[in-house]
Amino acid sequence: MAKYLVIVESPAKVKTIKKFLGSNYEVAASNGHVRDLPKSQLGIDIENDYEPKYITIRGKGDILADLRKKAKKAEKVYLATDPDREGEAISWHLAHALKTDEKKLYRISFNEITKNAVKESIKHAREIDMGLVDAQQARRMLDRMVGYKISPLLWVKVKRGLSAGRVQSVALRIICDREEEINSFIPEEYWTLEEDFHIPGSKKNIKAKFYGKDRKINISSKEQLDEILAELEDAVYTVEEVKKGQRIKNSPRPFTTSTLQQEAAKVLNFSTQKTMRLAQQLYEGIEIAGAGTVGIITYLRTDSTRISEEAEESAREYIGTQYGQEYISETIKALKGNKKIQDAHEAIRPTDIARSPVMIKESLSRDQFRLYQLIWKRFVASQMSEAVYDTVSVKIEANGYRFTASGSKLSFDGFMSVYATDEQEKESSNIPVELLEKGKVLEYKDQEAKQHFTQPPAHYTEAALVKTLEELGVGRPSTYAPTITTIIARRYVAKENKNLYVTEIGEVVNAIMKEAFPSIVDLSFTANVEMLLDKVEEGSVNFKTVIRNFYPDLAEAVETAERELEKVKIEDEVTDVICEECGKNMVVKYGPHGKFLACPGFPDCRNTKPYLEKIGVSCPFCQKEVVIRKTKKGRKYYGCEDNPNCEFMSWQKPSAHKCDKCGKYMVEKGSRLVCSDEQCGYVIMKKELENSEN
Repeated sequence: MAKYLVIVESPAKVKTIKKFLGSNYEVAASNGHVRDLPKSQLGIDIENDYEPKYITIRGKGDILADLRKKAKKAEKVYLATDPDREGEAISWHLAHALKTDEKKLYRISFNEITKNAVKESIKHAREIDMGLVDAQQARRMLDRMVGYKISPLLWVKVKRGLSAGRVQSVALRIICDREEEINSFIPEEYWTLEEDFHIPGSKKNIKAKFYGKDRKINISSKEQLDEILAELEDAVYTVEEVKKGQRIKNSPRPFTTSTLQQEAAKVLNFSTQKTMRLAQQLYEGIEIAGAGTVGIITYLRTDSTRISEEAEESAREYIGTQYGQEYISETIKALKGNKKIQDAHEAIRPTDIARSPVMIKESLSRDQFRLYQLIWKRFVASQMSEAVYDTVSVKIEANGYRFTASGSKLSFDGFMSVYATDEQEKESSNIPVELLEKGKVLEYKDQEAKQHFTQPPAHYTEAALVKTLEELGVGRPSTYAPTITTIIARRYVAKENKNLYVTEIGEVVNAIMKEAFPSIVDLSFTANVEMLLDKVEEGSVNFKTVIRNFYPDLAEAVETAERELEKVKIEDEVTDVICEECGKNMVVKYGPHGKFLACPGFPDCRNTKPYLEKIGVSCPFCQKEVVIRKTKKGRKYYGCEDNPNCEFMSWQKPSAHKCDKCGKYMVEKGSRLVCSDEQCGYVIMKKELENSEN
């Protein structure tokens, strides 16, 4: 009979760990959390100093009963949940729920599911870290307070089924703010000028870009360009300077959770949720031919770039053997700088560098292989030497103006032999530097002037949002994927071609949150909460102190909102559209995708129709009405009511005022009207237009 019991979170780990430990150990799974705050109520005793009321999670009774039996028989019980705050809290809950002698309970944690790591963790068994537990309790209680206090308010003011969250509401605000930036962006004209020159005495040419004079000159109009070209008429083009040098491209750090999510999105087109699901599989264990089930990457939730000495040594040995000694990095990668990291963790890396992706390809699914290959290559590259480029820059003078040409050639590929994210960087420079010298006169051949317009900020993608959340200190690695999944599932945000767009319902929720709960959606406040949670983990702040300081302000804000937000409650708006089935006037309702028309006779009459809200502007193509429409995923746009017969559409709201310069339709961008034709570029302030009409 087994003497010792090891309890892990996931059933997927049981078989792997059992194989490592042998017959003296029994391994069982808790299937995640066993206790939590009740779903039916706030679950926090406000009157009793914010004491959390934990109950056994529904459906976990049988699992707990089985674990209690096994714990009772075992000499020692090892709690081997994940090595982070959440895992520590699960161990703490298990310690309470097992109802066994505390003296035989031990906490173990390992960063990778390998034989050495698991056996070593048992040698270093410890007590439960209450700093980690309290930090998790504080986060859980804060999130519960925000969700359970604000969500019911949204049900009353907007519609049932909506939710607010401490991190999700901030993420929604970030996306909304970017949408406002894009909608109010006014394109600005600029020009670029390139000239081709022939190098006398050779068959070679060189292409150079206009720079300016002593300082860079930005060409902002055709008139300015014509003035410059007039001054360059019959100019003599002389080589002013030829400068050779070297550029070092540093090898990347190994992956953290957020950088893995970003790179997997960019390179593999994976959603954050898919990346985390696959990484979890690689961490928990893969059946490898000839090796059995083994975890092939280290723990996937980390914001540390540190790696163990053993991993570094094996990497250097592998690189020296496979690529040569000159490819081994001479410097150890420094840790990420300014914020607290979970340094008990390492970066995400392969558990065995010798287990190359090609070796185990047959044991992995296509997507598992692609993600493992990305992690493996990034880790190997992080321990390799820098790439070196030979660079050349040329300055050409003409009538006081300066043109520049520059290029680079890869002279030593270093880490890029394994991990080249940008193939262009391997391309050679075409500048014939050996034919150029100071004072050499070049023959003018041709020129190309191009008109451009500045572009608005890009819409957020999942990867860009993860990067922003991390930079702002909002949330933690484990929260990014579920946060993004939630705001998409609630239809606050629509995802189209990788980009995230705010839906109408998302705009309404964000507006309420900004008006009634400004501190909840304040970026610096949310980041400060994360810092406080770190201090709770360190033991320098009591977790109840964080809750005591937070709840009274939240409760007061909710009470105020209940009184003052009556005006934003969305009543059923009666329309002049008649229901064909019962003859009643149809009303405007809110659904998951926004507004729609429904019969007020529900449930006797269930007739519904799309709601086409007119904006009081004639279609520029056919003169019928412009209405607000939605894409399939809920993104708002403006189109003709006669669609599909008329194809007019605009992402910005069209104006009834026609352009004074070219006569085309104009669109609203913040406080201004802008011509829909970028080539025209006419802009007028709304107030200026109103004053002239009055």
